[in-house]
Amino acid sequence: MRPSSNDRSEPVSARRLACTACGSDFSCSLGGPCWCSDESFRLPMPTDGGDCLCPSCLRKLAEQQAAVGAT
Repeated sequence: MRPSSNDRSEPVSARRLACTACGSDFSCSLGGPCWCSDESFRLPMPTDGGDCLCPSCLRKLAEQQAAVGAT
């Protein structure tokens, strides 16, 4: 019997993505800890059909959100 694609015991490789803000390449690990889980801030996942941001753009957006929240 061959395991199905929904078998969670199969290792999941990191996805190669292009940042939706700047276009730079980066990776996202859905099968384990991703770089974004080590960040000290949390932003909502995109709801407009977009994908993840690269580390630099995510940090910039978090700084902008913090500045807006401070005013």
